[in-house]
Amino acid sequence: MIDQNAQKKLAGEYAVRYVKDDMVVGVGTGSTVKYFIDKLAEIKHKIRGAVSSSSQTTNLLKQYGIAVLDLNSAGPLDIYIDGADEINHSLEMIKGGGAALTQEKIIAASSRKFICIADESKYVMKLGNFPLPVEVIPLARSYVAREMVKLGGAPNWREEVITDNGNYILDVHNLDILEPIALEEKINNIVGVVTNGLFAKRGADELVLAKRDGSLDVLR
Repeated sequence: MIDQNAQKKLAGEYAVRYVKDDMVVGVGTGSTVKYFIDKLAEIKHKIRGAVSSSSQTTNLLKQYGIAVLDLNSAGPLDIYIDGADEINHSLEMIKGGGAALTQEKIIAASSRKFICIADESKYVMKLGNFPLPVEVIPLARSYVAREMVKLGGAPNWREEVITDNGNYILDVHNLDILEPIALEEKINNIVGVVTNGLFAKRGADELVLAKRDGSLDVLR
């Protein structure tokens, strides 16, 4: 049996095999993605560069000397590699634990293929045990929180966090997420919401799932 960090490393390093010569690679954010970036650095001479989903990822890519490109000039992308806070059997996800959900969602939408890399603990039957992050315009924080209560959620302002876009994060607990796509759209239609952490309308195309026994499953 291997621990969670070893599982993350296994999934992250495996994902490098999706990277082809001369690609621009969309790169997500988080602890599993860090292992992917570590491995990507070994073949940085083969790629044109990367599009980053966060300042944290940008800093790590630059430390390795990987060119960071702007999505507006580099997209659409062939591939996007990112983790998840939860992912279900339909490859719908909750993301945003690292507060980079808006950039992540934009890059995912701009990519032909989205590969999710995750350890076994992230694979769930039903989304919602992990609180749903919602990025909000600061002025709308209280209003959006009240609207989330109407949807059955218990919102908590992540007070110590300002997103890369200068916004706030509400972490919404206790949501009963039976129809992820419908709920994603409903929350996104609330005035003042930038986006929410349900990646259901544009889910992953493949899941690289590292397991405690040291094996890997690739699910589609």
